[in-house]
Amino acid sequence: MADSETPVIAQETAPAVPPPAWLTRLARRPFAVLGLLGLLLWLPGVLNLPALDRDESRFAQSSRQMVESGDVVDIRFGHVPRYKKPVGIYWLQAASTKIATLFPQTHDDRIWTYRLPSLAGAIAASWLTVWCALAVAGAEAALLAGLLMLGTVLLTAEASIATTDAVLLACVLGVQGVLLRLYRAARDAVFAAPSNRTLMWGFAALGFGILVKGPVVLAVAAATLAGLVGWDWWAARRKTSTPPAGPETASKTAPNKTAPKTAPEPAAESAPEPTPESAPESVPPVWAWLVVLKSWRGLLLVLLLIAPWLVAITIQSRGAFFEQSLGDDFAAKMAGGQESHGGWPGYYLLLSAAAFWPTILFVLPGIATAVSRRAEPAIRFLLVWAASWWLVVELVPTKLPHYVIDAYPALAILAALFVLDPRPVKFLAPARWIAIVQFVIGAGLLTAAVILAPRYFGGDAGWPVLAAAGIGACLAIAALVLAILRKSLPAVLLGFVSLLVFAPTLTAYVGPRLDQLWITEKLKPMVEAASRPGDAPPAIAGYQEPSLVFALGKDVVLSSGKGAAEASARAGSLALVEDEALGDFLARLAELQADAKPVGEVTGLNYSRGRRMHVTLYRVAQIRDLN
Repeated sequence: MADSETPVIAQETAPAVPPPAWLTRLARRPFAVLGLLGLLLWLPGVLNLPALDRDESRFAQSSRQMVESGDVVDIRFGHVPRYKKPVGIYWLQAASTKIATLFPQTHDDRIWTYRLPSLAGAIAASWLTVWCALAVAGAEAALLAGLLMLGTVLLTAEASIATTDAVLLACVLGVQGVLLRLYRAARDAVFAAPSNRTLMWGFAALGFGILVKGPVVLAVAAATLAGLVGWDWWAARRKTSTPPAGPETASKTAPNKTAPKTAPEPAAESAPEPTPESAPESVPPVWAWLVVLKSWRGLLLVLLLIAPWLVAITIQSRGAFFEQSLGDDFAAKMAGGQESHGGWPGYYLLLSAAAFWPTILFVLPGIATAVSRRAEPAIRFLLVWAASWWLVVELVPTKLPHYVIDAYPALAILAALFVLDPRPVKFLAPARWIAIVQFVIGAGLLTAAVILAPRYFGGDAGWPVLAAAGIGACLAIAALVLAILRKSLPAVLLGFVSLLVFAPTLTAYVGPRLDQLWITEKLKPMVEAASRPGDAPPAIAGYQEPSLVFALGKDVVLSSGKGAAEASARAGSLALVEDEALGDFLARLAELQADAKPVGEVTGLNYSRGRRMHVTLYRVAQIRDLN
């Protein structure tokens, strides 16, 4: 393994031109800089965007019930168990909501309180990207890598909603940062091995990651390690299969008149003295550096973190948690496209133009530069990390946009290295032009979303929206021009500022005003206005999205049209009935001879199902004798 075993004396990127002084000053406080930028970029959406269907509202409602019940072991959505994911994210969301409700006028039905762990996880992910990059390059490149990771559309989306993936990404980075340091220390004689404390933090990140989303954090690490061992083994095999220059080669290349003087036969007959290079048994296997991961203290720490809850939920659910989480959820995603979320390989590559925007402008050039430096252990680690996980999620039949996010930090680091040190390497020109096309596509999609969303989904498309779209587009064009002129660092900054215009405009201004999308937001005040003291929870038929459960509470009755008629007639309460269930609802009321009066209606687009819906609110008179 010639290129992986050769010690690299200086792996830190040494730019031909020193970074500007302002970047050096900012790099002294990377966490404060990135934390502030993260809040500016994401907090408007966290505070203003209504609860989304379906995963966000499921997570938030289950965490809300944990706050209300005080049961920190069981996970329930309404009156049924929710055992698809471990308890970590529910603990975090319940804790953030419990703390937030200590302040006046804050209640546990505010969706933003459940989004705070995602916001913190995304900021932590940008910080840990800096930490990972410090094992490869200097402080300036590390800060730039954190900014390129923070300023992406996909992380912006995950930071703004109450799901697992921003927190999971932080855990993945904690594990990968330790593995990166271990690998480089094993391959680079001048790089110090991580301390035992750092190693234990890596195991802690692994344990937290398992509590957040099960085996995903372990899968990212395993894919990276398998890729590294495979690459190193292949390189070692190539080295051993290439014959070294020996006596026969010398005799063929030497002049004929000196051939007798360099005759190799006597030396060939005598056994050469073994040397480290000629003694295969003295060369450690390519996976020898992994032995440090057999730390009993580290494995014990992981068990201490995950075992108490796993034992408790196994007892409480009688094994149903593992059956549903690993069997019905995880295995189903591996076997086929779950919940109509299938896709062909190449899905994430096509999506990256928008999901990785604006960083996508430097990703392919960064990869091209990294390939030319693949002999350097740290660069090799980053390439394998990104490629192995990207390949895994492309091959998994179930496709959701956020699955690939765990590969993004490695690519952000490579992009930062390119920005500060744009070396002329093979295939750089086509990589730059492909990246430019991707950037243009992403900018066009964001501009179109700002302008067209109000037109098609309701809301105000007045001058503030058009002004924001124009400013964002102009900044994106300026970034593009600077990148074409090879002024990469200013292009990074303008690209980020462009996202800083687009993202809050969409999440805090345009999005909340798309009234055709927010059926639940219109139904909730209607139900509150029609409710009477002593009313039983309303019955719901047809439109049963999780956001409606979060809005109305866990005791709502989710049923068919017939069941909604019976429940509302028995209690004399309200019923929300979507048109598809309306026939059964009215027919059953007629059978029961129960009166029902419509008191309101809502029409909108159910974006989870991709079709328009009409929901009617009825006040049903109570009947005493119901068989």
